[in-house]
Amino acid sequence: VIFHNRDNVEWSEEQEASARSKVQENSSQLLPQDKQEEYEVNAKRYWDDFYKIHENGFFKDRHWLFTEFPELAPNRNPGQSGDSAPGRGNKEEPNKEGLGCCENGHCSLGARAENQLNLLKGTPEICTEEGTAQKATELSQSGGDYPGSSASYRILEVGCGAGNTVFPILQTNNDPGLFVYCCDFSTAAVDLVQNNADYDSSRCFAFVHDLCNDQSPFPMPDESLDVVILIFVLSAILPEKMQGIVTRLSRLLKPGGMILLRDYGRYDLAQLRFKKGQCLSDNFYVRGDGTRVYFFTQDELDDLFTTAGLEKVQNLVDRRLQVNRGKQMTMYRVWIQCKYCRP
Repeated sequence: VIFHNRDNVEWSEEQEASARSKVQENSSQLLPQDKQEEYEVNAKRYWDDFYKIHENGFFKDRHWLFTEFPELAPNRNPGQSGDSAPGRGNKEEPNKEGLGCCENGHCSLGARAENQLNLLKGTPEICTEEGTAQKATELSQSGGDYPGSSASYRILEVGCGAGNTVFPILQTNNDPGLFVYCCDFSTAAVDLVQNNADYDSSRCFAFVHDLCNDQSPFPMPDESLDVVILIFVLSAILPEKMQGIVTRLSRLLKPGGMILLRDYGRYDLAQLRFKKGQCLSDNFYVRGDGTRVYFFTQDELDDLFTTAGLEKVQNLVDRRLQVNRGKQMTMYRVWIQCKYCRP
């Protein structure tokens, strides 16, 4: 199969109008309220099921990260393969099936995010939320000696999945002061991270965390992080809960610390492929496996971050044209990438 990718493609008015009408059509029939509540209540189970089925075989590690987010590897190992060349070319790594199992929007976050992005380019310490809560209490009583407390550069990845961002960071960033935290809603996902041969508890701390529960503690104090990473994560959350989550995460940043986000943009191919009866609310859908996804505009994300007191460093739309010449398919992908800084 021959793949052709073009970056930063401008859309014609006709394309935009066509995309808008597809979305109007697929969102004309909303799921009944009781079904919507069921997807919210059982969200954790749907994600656990996904990771139990796919484990870590569904993803490729995200080495494109360091091209887009150099903040993650300020001290690169010399001779790291693959992503040190200038420009955008090296992160293109099309997979042969196009969207693969994401046809008709039926695939889960890990699947669709990795498939779509790749088209583009120790001993477990604590594993339960109860364990993290207990640890947090112990930390506050012991005067702030928390995991990574002696580190000079701290990164938190929210929604870490099987570790496909965490492990590339640990391998690529040779800063001896680096400490990486990672959390996920899914216990199965955190188990995969903690049981990975590359998991090093002296440099990394993985924990289960429910972002939607504002009583769920973090193992680190406020104003302790240099970077928070959100990659295809915010879109999986009920829209009315997004602001509270962004505000809470922003409090963890040191002054000068940054939130880095990459997520789905409005009228992405995945949105256009949903069928009637999969829409929950405006631009928010449920997939065949029970996981959910929202499609953002730049303004919506800017509003979330600035309301949380952060300042814009970057907020861009990445529109890509992907042509599968074997299947004679043309696909338009739309992602949004943001960097927002705590003043």
